[in-house]
Amino acid sequence: MREYQYITLKERPELAETAAAWFHQKWGVPEEAYLDCIRAYLSGETEYGWYLCLRGDRIIGGMGVIENDFHDRKDLAPNVCAVYTEEAYRGQGIAGRLLDLTVEDMRKKGVTPLYLVTDHVGFYERYGWEFLCMAQGDDEPEMTRVYIHR
Repeated sequence: MREYQYITLKERPELAETAAAWFHQKWGVPEEAYLDCIRAYLSGETEYGWYLCLRGDRIIGGMGVIENDFHDRKDLAPNVCAVYTEEAYRGQGIAGRLLDLTVEDMRKKGVTPLYLVTDHVGFYERYGWEFLCMAQGDDEPEMTRVYIHR
């Protein structure tokens, strides 16, 4: 059986740069943008967290919470962002466990509801998320789905 560890970056701050590089590799957003958000979290400047699934010291899944995930509905904040599980590890509930960890951690901090944007239909509903509305993504030709977790 594989051993996975689900953590906040506050539990392993030494992984900040590795995590920023990993998220950049997955999403193409500049590494420095991730590092700025992660540093703000680690310094206590924001309560918005960063969450990882590790196998050993290797990141195999992750997500974060930011004010806005590149869409026009600035009133729908904060947003879960950068949700990703390495392809070889998909279908094992990793993203679901990370989503649950994120929601619970934010709830403990009094941060609720949470929002996220996605083009997936059916996935997030399994973890208590509800479709809310459509929003226009920055520099995107098509509208994107916005979900809420209350």
